[in-house]
Amino acid sequence: MTDAKSAAPPKADGLLSRLSRGRATKPGEIYGVPGQGNTLWLSAVSIALFLFIWWLVTAMGWVKPLFVPSPMAIVSKFIQIWNNGFTGTPFLEHVMISTVRVFGAFLLACVIGLPLGLAMGMSPAVRGIFDPPIEFYRPIPPLAYLPLMIIWFGIGETSKILLIFLSVFAPVVLGARSGVKSAAIEQIHAAYSFGATRWQVMRHVIMPSALPEILTAMRIGIGFGWTTLVAAEMVAATKGLGYMVLSASQFLQTPVVIMGIFVIAIIAFAFDLLMRFLERRLVPWKGRM
Repeated sequence: MTDAKSAAPPKADGLLSRLSRGRATKPGEIYGVPGQGNTLWLSAVSIALFLFIWWLVTAMGWVKPLFVPSPMAIVSKFIQIWNNGFTGTPFLEHVMISTVRVFGAFLLACVIGLPLGLAMGMSPAVRGIFDPPIEFYRPIPPLAYLPLMIIWFGIGETSKILLIFLSVFAPVVLGARSGVKSAAIEQIHAAYSFGATRWQVMRHVIMPSALPEILTAMRIGIGFGWTTLVAAEMVAATKGLGYMVLSASQFLQTPVVIMGIFVIAIIAFAFDLLMRFLERRLVPWKGRM
């Protein structure tokens, strides 16, 4: 009887230990891909906290509405411009014109920059010819060569699109060039040993390896494009989101300025989400090798 009683506690301890045992670690959870995990709820909380602090600061009157309007003032101004337009032009027309300028320049930069970047990664001669001019103008702010664009191409659409094009072109080219180096030399040698041609190696080995870098460069490039939009629409523009922001700032219409900034940010973020979706579809192995 004593032995049975003394044997009971270990069973109870075993049950408690099983109940208090932590869940099994998922593969890659501890020593997996750095930064892996779902951040949706954290992002939602961060946005909600930002809006709450913004509302609190304006509601308490800590900052004058001229400098920081309330969120409701921004929403009210957005509804007003949506219904009545801005400077006699419908709001959607402003959005469409700026979108065409940015994405037109972006597509042109991709059509020219991606093949050039791949050629620079594959050929030392091409890299030696094009690398110096690209590296020379890349760190120069677009506002610095905006006067040249106006002198050479006038104040029409050409100078605006070309200015945005130059801001997107360098990141796209350099991303494609560095992507070529992502291909492992063992894979290239293995393809040649199986009789692959140079074009087949380029298509089936180098391009899949370079694609993650290319997509990242495109995401960075479109960000530079939207950043340059305001500078491009500074000169002789009568329509566009950048023009709307600059024109409103001259008359101290802070709600319009902030609203325009939010619209630009939302469009750019929507495109970034699209690029992330394409990354998951086109390069599902990114970060797993």
